[in-house]
Amino acid sequence: MADPAAPGGVAAARAFVDAFTARLEPLELEFNRAQWDASATGTAHDADRRAAADAAVRALLASPAAYREARALRAAGPAGDPLVDRGLEVLERLLATHQMPAATLERLVALETELDHTFNTFRAHAGGRDLTDNELRRVLQSSDDVAERREAWEASKQVGAAVAPRLLELVRLRNEAARALGHRDFYAMMLALDELDETELFATLDQVERDTLPAFRDYRGALDRRLADRFGVAPADVRPWHLADPFFQEAPAAHVDLDRHFAAVDPVEVARRFFAAIGLDVSDVIARSDLYERPGKSQHAFCISIDRGDDVRVLCNLQRDEKWTSVLLHEFGHAVYDRGLDPALPWLLRQAAHTLVTEAVAILFGRLTRSAAWLERWLGVGADEARRTATALAAATREQRLVVTRWCLVMCHMERALYADPDADLAARWWDLVERLQLVHRPDGRTAPDWASKVHFSTAPVYYHGYLLGDLLASQLEHALLGAATTPRGDAWDAHVSSPSTGAWLSERVFRRGRAVDWRTLVRDATGTPLAPDAYIASLAG
Repeated sequence: MADPAAPGGVAAARAFVDAFTARLEPLELEFNRAQWDASATGTAHDADRRAAADAAVRALLASPAAYREARALRAAGPAGDPLVDRGLEVLERLLATHQMPAATLERLVALETELDHTFNTFRAHAGGRDLTDNELRRVLQSSDDVAERREAWEASKQVGAAVAPRLLELVRLRNEAARALGHRDFYAMMLALDELDETELFATLDQVERDTLPAFRDYRGALDRRLADRFGVAPADVRPWHLADPFFQEAPAAHVDLDRHFAAVDPVEVARRFFAAIGLDVSDVIARSDLYERPGKSQHAFCISIDRGDDVRVLCNLQRDEKWTSVLLHEFGHAVYDRGLDPALPWLLRQAAHTLVTEAVAILFGRLTRSAAWLERWLGVGADEARRTATALAAATREQRLVVTRWCLVMCHMERALYADPDADLAARWWDLVERLQLVHRPDGRTAPDWASKVHFSTAPVYYHGYLLGDLLASQLEHALLGAATTPRGDAWDAHVSSPSTGAWLSERVFRRGRAVDWRTLVRDATGTPLAPDAYIASLAG
């Protein structure tokens, strides 16, 4: 039994964690508030506030003395209290990612703030005017004018040229800091400190790539034939602007028109009623959120827990269509996870078990806009029509997952390559990956930094694998939930989208535990099996 008075005992560990947390918590609170305001307003004043708050957090986390003490306490062995031990482990990893010279830290903060501000305020120029991302996407979804489509697609990449030089400087600085700590590069460091094994991760990615290729190749062949007929070109001449999304991360609607069901309803009210029905009230989240587009506001979507407590907010740019309703359900999935954390947990552990787990919960809910049971319950689609469209919805869902899966592979491999060699021909590397993994032909002679136009490289580094792993876990959670569902009608899917048992199951098995357990333990305890891609791959193969 550990001696509480010993250097590595529970009293010493708890005192260190509590003292450091007391300094970190108010700094993080100010940063989260500033981050929210900067994203919502796009003003230089709020961007400067965000930078100052970010610098204050990182300066504290960069403390060599705190890092040495955390390492010494860990090296002394278990303190004797599982929550203290886990908190100390989480804190040591957090401190490790910030060990760098003050000048490096200052430049990192400045670059990240500049890039965040650029992405928040940038508007592409096409057709003689500035366009939002939603407007560009509408062109690609609906226009039959190939010249207009190409202009919109090329405009969607303009931000890449605007940020690429600063982003490359940021990558080199991140690598410099990581190598000083003994890591190969920043990518390898972030995986290791995030409780992920790089070899295991890329073995999973290779299995997913290999085993989904036959189904994806068949899908792309059929899609290219449809696009060729629509635009009067040969299938071999289909190019990125013929697709309905700037990055081909969403499947073009081919089997069923869902948007007509969403156009007549308020997505916020639908989401509010749905989450209330499954026992996860989001009314207070809605009251704090910023859900519609306007000039200067970030064009993306995210959920943020301001205080690791009650103040959880979502930023969106809603339209009355299936895509944005799915995004809203996704972000509220993050929100109900944050709100469902056990408030008695220590502050350091009052967060999701892992990014892949919160992504899995968000994906679980975002998927529902293509569920016949959810459409019948919450959009009022008639039962007969819902049943008639069930097969088409299943095909559309499978296609969407195939497309998202192959897109995630592009992002994971590209980010690894970016940190491995930021001086390489990254434009060529990007299109090599897009051609190999998405089967999308590169435009002839194109050398622009299209890769840099994806915001995650700048503002959410080494994160994208969480979406793919989250998709795998979402399928495991869905399977477990359907197995546990109970309803008088005997319909597991109806219970899944309408019963408080759904919220209760997630709250007890996933949300409440926070980061008090590692993600592998949580997945095994919640679903009965370790995380594995086999069932997900089988569903994609039909």
